[in-house]
Amino acid sequence: MESLLLVPVDDSVVFPNMTVTLTIEVGDAERVIVVPRKDDAFAGVGTVAEVAERVRLPGGGRAVALSGLHRGIAGAAHTDAAGELRVEVTPHPDDVPVDGRTRDLEREYRAVVEELLELRGDDGRIAAFVRSISEPGTLADTSGYSPDLTYEQKVDLLETLDVTERLEKALALQKERVAELQVRRRIREDVQSGAEKQQREYFLRKQMESIRKELDEDDASVAEEYRSKIDAAGMPDEVREQAEKELDRFERMGEQSGESSMIRTYLDWLISVPWSERSEETLDPVGAREVLDADHAGLEDVKDRIVEHIGVMKLRRDRGIEQDKRSGAILTLIGPPGTGKTSIGESIARATGREFVRMSLGGVRDEAEIRGHRRTYIGALPGRLVRALRDAETMNPVIMLDEVDKVGADWRGDPSSALLEVLDPAQNHSFRDHYLDVELDLSQVLFIATANVAETIPAPLLDRMEVVRFDGYTTAEKVAIARDYLWPRQRARNGLREEEVTVADDVLRSLVTEYTREAGVRSLERELGTILRKTATKIAADESQAPVAVTTKTVRDALGRQRHFQEAAERTAVPGVATGLAYTPVGGDVLFIEATSMRGGGSEGGSLVLTGQLGDVMKESARIALSYVRGHADRVGADEDAFDGREFHVHVPAGAIPKDGPSAGVTMTTALASLLSGRPVRHTVGMTGEVTLQGRVLPIGGLKQKVLAAHAAGLTDVIIPERNRGDLDEVPEEVRELMTFHPVMTIDEVLDLALEPAPTTAIA
Repeated sequence: MESLLLVPVDDSVVFPNMTVTLTIEVGDAERVIVVPRKDDAFAGVGTVAEVAERVRLPGGGRAVALSGLHRGIAGAAHTDAAGELRVEVTPHPDDVPVDGRTRDLEREYRAVVEELLELRGDDGRIAAFVRSISEPGTLADTSGYSPDLTYEQKVDLLETLDVTERLEKALALQKERVAELQVRRRIREDVQSGAEKQQREYFLRKQMESIRKELDEDDASVAEEYRSKIDAAGMPDEVREQAEKELDRFERMGEQSGESSMIRTYLDWLISVPWSERSEETLDPVGAREVLDADHAGLEDVKDRIVEHIGVMKLRRDRGIEQDKRSGAILTLIGPPGTGKTSIGESIARATGREFVRMSLGGVRDEAEIRGHRRTYIGALPGRLVRALRDAETMNPVIMLDEVDKVGADWRGDPSSALLEVLDPAQNHSFRDHYLDVELDLSQVLFIATANVAETIPAPLLDRMEVVRFDGYTTAEKVAIARDYLWPRQRARNGLREEEVTVADDVLRSLVTEYTREAGVRSLERELGTILRKTATKIAADESQAPVAVTTKTVRDALGRQRHFQEAAERTAVPGVATGLAYTPVGGDVLFIEATSMRGGGSEGGSLVLTGQLGDVMKESARIALSYVRGHADRVGADEDAFDGREFHVHVPAGAIPKDGPSAGVTMTTALASLLSGRPVRHTVGMTGEVTLQGRVLPIGGLKQKVLAAHAAGLTDVIIPERNRGDLDEVPEEVRELMTFHPVMTIDEVLDLALEPAPTTAIA
């Protein structure tokens, strides 16, 4: 321990092996201790330094050059006789650890310092200085030269006496500096590359401007090109004003603006709408009817409505009456699948000389599909109607809105609500697309919507439509369609010539009745395709087989066994089975309602079991039927004791299919009356109607489809409610001639017509 002169420092830290010059007076002392201040006091450790040189400064001042030797632990302080402050110092030279951890820290410290110097741009001298140091303590003290370390960090490093711990602290501090410098370098490079990119784009744009000027294609020429297109588009005044306003914005912003591409896209869409284009309509009612008849068999209601529309247009034109924008036609074709709703749209366009565009709405859930997106959204587009007009290239096309009953709705909006304005003749002359944001006149468009059922179309939308019902085809119509349309089309698709394969009408009729039971003809066309594919395969294998005449045996070989049977006679041969007529979304159908009874049901009897997946309304009809039969047992011809101790079971076959509706009431009553009286139901009779507790027969819907189903099933007599008599006018004439209709008002009339007259033994 020795007593050394205290040299305090406030803003710097002197480490061993460091040489510093301080403007202080040390007298004749040869060694001093340099101690940094720390929190209004002195640090506990200082650096013992040797006075290397005394210097006289200009003006009479003095300075000394101090060379750090080693650390010293400061002890008690006292003032000597000369009034100088001295400290008792315990020398603490660094030991040299030889453990492997210290060596690892040395290597890592050297690597970090070299990376730091590389980031700072060292010329190699400092790196060589660091590499020349062999002692770990001295190596850690080199951090004292770093300008990035704070005064407090350097004091902490000086006070760390353990060499390994000091090396760890120095390494951690230098790693922090490396991380900071890496972030700064990355930011600097990003900024520099961004500036270079902007500068490069600027020069490239200037070059493009020069090239365009040489080619006379500068911004002014682009604007002039749009101006000439706007002039030629024939836009209405307000639309033209909007287009010119956007074009002025484009000119002010220039091609370099980020919004210029959006403006150009908007102008392209405005110009693409055929504002002044009209198809030259063929207003010839007779010629239009010929085209429709040539393309489609049947569908008289639809053809009549189209011909009426053309006739009115022709009359107004011939008499010079100006077109009323609120008199547009919105036809909605509602009927089962496969009846030709979609294909007749193309025929209507051809008959009227208009362009045809089809919009499939099945599964559409976004309102913007109809009205478009607002231009504020990235990637915004007009709605389907604007795109349809662009594709048609006229303002008066035929636009088919296919499957309008299958439009969905979710959080993105309700497309069917957006269609309210489109399909309202009183509003669609001023339709506004969200993207274009100008009024669009849709009054000249002939809209034709298609749907399978009317129930799923929202009531406000259905109210704006002129509904034309599509009903199923008769057997004769199906045969004619197969012969004149489906057979030639499938023959051509399978590569066969007309003379190579033939088919007779009776074969087609057996194909219709035995292999298909549908309102339309889609399944029929598939079956014809199957037959012709197999025929084409045989001819391809051996051309000598041609010509081929398709017979019933050919049909059996191609399609297998018969799939549908006319089973009314065998099903109704026993009492308790009646033939009812039903309506489904895919057309009419025949239902056989079966009733039986068994012992049970308690002392009073008359309990009822219902099966066949019946809905609530149909279950109520069955209960009404049983109550009526029980209350009028004498009229039915049943014994009054027939209900005692018995349970009744009513079943509607095809149990996997849900059924509902009141129109089976008459059939259920007849089945129970047949069971209790022992009189079978005539096998030629089908029936429909709602029944009340008093025995009155109420009207039902879907009569035409039910009659067509009865005709297809081979029934010749149909019992209908009296109030449905007027609906028979809708039934095709050839079907009315082949069948007998019995309008009735009470269930007594039904039973007299439906049950066999010869009674058998009643159930007791």
